[in-house]
Amino acid sequence: RERVRAMFYHAYEHYLESAFPYDELRPLTCDGQDTWGSFSLTLIDALDTLLILGNISEFQRVVHVLQEGVDFDIDVNASVFETNIRVVGGLLSAHLLSRKAGVEVEAGWPCSGPLLRMAEEAARKLLPAFQTPTGMPYGTVNLLHGVNPGETPVTCTAGIGTFIVEFATLSHLTGDPVFEDVARKALKALWKNRSDIGLVGNHIDVITAKWVAQDAGIGAGVDSYFEYLVKGAILLQDRELMAMFLEYNKAIKNYTKFDDWYLWVQMYKGTVSMPVFQSLEAYWPGLQSLIGDVDNAMRTFLNYYTVWKQFGGLPEFYNIPQGYTVDKREGYPLRPELIESAMYLYRATRDPTLLELGRDAVESIEKISKVDCGFATIKDLRDHRLDNRMESFFLAETVKYLYLLFDPDNFIHNDGSAFDVVMTPYGECVLDAGGYVFNTEAHPIDPAALHCCRRRKEEQWEVEDLMREFYSLKKNKKFTLKRASDYGEGESENDIKDASSDKAGEKRNSKNSHSLLSCPSQSFNSKLAVLGQVFLDNA
Repeated sequence: RERVRAMFYHAYEHYLESAFPYDELRPLTCDGQDTWGSFSLTLIDALDTLLILGNISEFQRVVHVLQEGVDFDIDVNASVFETNIRVVGGLLSAHLLSRKAGVEVEAGWPCSGPLLRMAEEAARKLLPAFQTPTGMPYGTVNLLHGVNPGETPVTCTAGIGTFIVEFATLSHLTGDPVFEDVARKALKALWKNRSDIGLVGNHIDVITAKWVAQDAGIGAGVDSYFEYLVKGAILLQDRELMAMFLEYNKAIKNYTKFDDWYLWVQMYKGTVSMPVFQSLEAYWPGLQSLIGDVDNAMRTFLNYYTVWKQFGGLPEFYNIPQGYTVDKREGYPLRPELIESAMYLYRATRDPTLLELGRDAVESIEKISKVDCGFATIKDLRDHRLDNRMESFFLAETVKYLYLLFDPDNFIHNDGSAFDVVMTPYGECVLDAGGYVFNTEAHPIDPAALHCCRRRKEEQWEVEDLMREFYSLKKNKKFTLKRASDYGEGESENDIKDASSDKAGEKRNSKNSHSLLSCPSQSFNSKLAVLGQVFLDNA
């Protein structure tokens, strides 16, 4: 763990010294470059890692620097996907961790705050990309002018389906539903356009919804779409998103899985198109662990670990039948995915093999990649040639997951035995109780925060108290009013025609078994109409 901490500071301090305010460090020439925009990206990406390592003072300093120095009103063409996962995700995570880091938060936090306003501003710059006939976004947007007139309509699947975690969090914290709405519409458009055998391809035209690249798999171009169906389902307690993933999971097992490897197949026929393993696919065992499929996860993880041991890293592409790298895909840009899976699986199994992978990763990265000014991308794992780049995800993800693998007592691993209660304008709010959901750039989102800022809740409870008072005068009337949060997603009182019938009661109870705020499950004889009029059941 201490070696991982030292790795972080070797890279972070050289970024500040040689590359800030550019996006990334160039470690071979000890200077910086802008890559994904011009946001001081490494600083935003590394911010929550600072807190996970326990560096409160530097977290506070960087928050101040970002508030003063980052501007999104710039004439820059930015990746919608990368800006969301790195910038919006990083700012949201830092916003929700601010109080824990000793930052003096404003009244109304976590429903307001400077980092939240920055995240919202960045996300608003991305919204023009979603204005397409299908609701699937363009891949690139100009932060000042919106979508360029000549912009290609072809976007990868992950670039369409990787918004629900950040955008739903934004909607819940700010009260503006537009973010969650566009993210859901994009997710559902992909679902609607899956093939007859249940698979999605790699690239699609967002205007016509025609698949341009028809390779189906779990890796590059598709990966985080599947990840966000699972993480969105967990974060939002959304059964529909989980049901979508489980359907995909069946098709993936049926058509792409061979001997605990996953290949690429033609999305309509299921025939093998590429028998390769891509390093980006190594997130899959971690995702399997989140749905409880630990045995399959471990078997696939051990396959991937054999590749790591062969090369001292994961090549971008690995030909499974030949057991060797693929031409021009021999590099390892210090990606986190295998370490990420090891972290999740170690939480689930405590298998010491997973700690051995972590140790091997530290040894490899230090031996091959460490240079005077940081850590350099490995251009070729066969001869250990280096490239002049250190991606921001090295500090956001790779180092973070390594540290968390070796730090079982970190606050991120909280099992709910400790928590904070904060007062918001909408009542008491429980925070920092654990269960953090990592976005695909390893920025942790506290799921409890999503329940802190619902403006409807307070009004609903006031009306409920009035109703209780009103009916307490009628001694022979027994009833229980359900709070708004107890209705299933998409349901309203009008959807439940006979709330006292056994069938409706069963449906509601099963649908809301996860609710943290359920009243006793009794039938009730009174309901509120949409316009606030009170109706008795015999009215």
